Amino acid sequence: MGELVNFKDTSFYTNREMSWLSFDRRVLSEAQDKTIPLFERLKFLSITASNLDEFFMVRVASLLDMVNAGYKKEDIAGLSPKKQLALLDKATHELVKEQYDVYRKQLIPELAVNHLRVIEHHEMLSEKEGAFVDRFFAEQVYPVLTPMAVDSSRPFPLIRNKSLNLGALVCKKNGGSELEFATVQVPAVLPRIVEIPVGTDECGADSDGIGKSIILLEEVIERNIRKLFLNYDIVCVSPFRIERNADLTIEEDEAEDLLKEIEKQVKKRQWGQAIRLEVEDGMDARLLGIISDELDIEPSGIYKIKGPLDLTFLMKAYGMEGFEELKYKKHVPVDHPRLTGEYDIFEAIREGDILLHHPFQSFDPIVKFVKDAAEDKNVLAIKQTLYRVSGNSPIVAALARAAENGKQVTVLVELKARFDEENNIVWARKLEQAGCHVIYGLVGLKTHCKICLVVRREEDGIRRYVHLGTGNYNDATAKLYTDVGLLTCSEYMGEDATAVFNMLSGYSEPITWSNLALAPIWLKKKFLRLIGRETQNAREGQPAKIIAKMNSLCDPDIIAALYEASAAGVSIDLIVRGICCLKVGIPGVSENIRVRSIVGNFLEHSRIFFFENNGKNEVYMSSADWMPRNLERRVEILFPILDEKLKEEAMHILKSQLADNAKAHSLKKDGTYARVQKHGASRYCYQEVFCEEAKQKEKATRPDPIANHVFIPREKV
Repeated sequence: MGELVNFKDTSFYTNREMSWLSFDRRVLSEAQDKTIPLFERLKFLSITASNLDEFFMVRVASLLDMVNAGYKKEDIAGLSPKKQLALLDKATHELVKEQYDVYRKQLIPELAVNHLRVIEHHEMLSEKEGAFVDRFFAEQVYPVLTPMAVDSSRPFPLIRNKSLNLGALVCKKNGGSELEFATVQVPAVLPRIVEIPVGTDECGADSDGIGKSIILLEEVIERNIRKLFLNYDIVCVSPFRIERNADLTIEEDEAEDLLKEIEKQVKKRQWGQAIRLEVEDGMDARLLGIISDELDIEPSGIYKIKGPLDLTFLMKAYGMEGFEELKYKKHVPVDHPRLTGEYDIFEAIREGDILLHHPFQSFDPIVKFVKDAAEDKNVLAIKQTLYRVSGNSPIVAALARAAENGKQVTVLVELKARFDEENNIVWARKLEQAGCHVIYGLVGLKTHCKICLVVRREEDGIRRYVHLGTGNYNDATAKLYTDVGLLTCSEYMGEDATAVFNMLSGYSEPITWSNLALAPIWLKKKFLRLIGRETQNAREGQPAKIIAKMNSLCDPDIIAALYEASAAGVSIDLIVRGICCLKVGIPGVSENIRVRSIVGNFLEHSRIFFFENNGKNEVYMSSADWMPRNLERRVEILFPILDEKLKEEAMHILKSQLADNAKAHSLKKDGTYARVQKHGASRYCYQEVFCEEAKQKEKATRPDPIANHVFIPREKV
């Protein structure tokens, strides 16, 4: 039967962009969940706003480019770019309304109950509060502002991407009747949240000083805007914000210097085509008309907001002091049981492969791996890829130190990592100045793999130590994202790692690989072969099962292969955090496929793949999702877990996620997601369980102070 079905029928697929919006709704559902601490809900709402900004700047912008270029090719679900935009127009407006319903109807009242008053309109200020705000404006804000009028000699100003602005209609005093447009940018160099000191507010602070009142900076400016236009009467004033096309177009083949070309394109990002205009609901129609006309915004791109524009300010509110009881207790990553106290990282790796699971276990061993290699006199070379690193990266500092110590250091810095281009340019230059050999990636490809190779001279010859991971070499996000990484000195892994860097730095492409599979060369074929093997096993009546965890699933060839496997009887469990273009429950196609998404306190970022292989289980980890961009347009690595105990650890991760009934959502036949029902079972949150398990494992390795204590009798004097 399976052979008669066209597994690439467009009706079997969900549009990628609509699936992404479904993911953002799952994040929004966390902001609505009253079992979650209040300030954590603020954080989740902020994340939905940040996500939506990037969605417009990249995905919607890309579709608009296609429409403007006359591109009509249909997507995986049979939709043209124009049809996709029509669907997204309705869905994004609905999502924004839902965001602000959560903000106004749920979070603001609950914040007030918990002694945090958010002053949404400056008219709500008491006399004392108003005096403080006016003084704050005069002393802290006014010197920074640059009001801009528009007339025959002063054209409409360039409005920066994602900047918050106040637009106003003004007319000259003493009988002036002609309306003029004026604007002032809310300065990003100042904190957007202005805290009103206790004693000047009416927030009901108790004797312990627990209550707070805050007002947003744009409200402070709006209250005092007449001081910026002294010769004018203010007819109306409202905030507005735009998002521009931020999808860079880089002609790598024609760029003589990729670094300079990317620098140039990053600057252009601030002035790309305006694609979305957010305005305060109730903005004067004349003012809205001027702004939308000047920015050339279509009516569908205008979002009338009932609340403060740009909810990402809630992440700053989350960081306010004094509300710790309204947040999760902070998890501190613990040491891996084999990497505690004072230890030699290279000796530990020689004793056997080590699997690290972040953020439950500390990222420090990876930093130590590079730091110790930089100082070790026996280390000859360090080679590493960097995609996104932290602002003050200890790994970059260690690589620079290694070069200064005379070691051969090769670093591939991916300059095309979206929205991290400027940061990566800074690091690339710093590494070059230290004497590192810096590679800027490959033409036409992003290097997204996470690999670090240390070459060390030892008594029995040269030994290669390798770290392979699913997440970036970023010590900051390693505390927030779930990722896995492998430390090994396997001879075969070392040979493959050397081959990877030889390929990245030159033209050496090995004919065969021992353990690793690389995109865009063989990785997709490997996945299809592994899925096909399970399909064949099922047809022959042998055990066949696939469990795959990833961030996104939208590759049509992979999905078609999964459909064929399901039709053959393979049991398939998919754990997909974000985009999923696959549909479940299609008769004869996907009845054996189950999809779940986990949205929790930590961002699910690891990629883990299990194939039953007729009882000879295989487990892989990868930097790649099952997306065309990962499998066809990026350099990615898939690596096997060969140690049986580590396989069990990996399977424990997968099985625990499949057991989660606290943060998991399951994909339904109609394409929507619903929270997994407990059906009488006790609550099981895999992330909470792993935090506790990591602590218990680390605790078990600590020396017993009593058992090791030696009692020595005092000698007679």
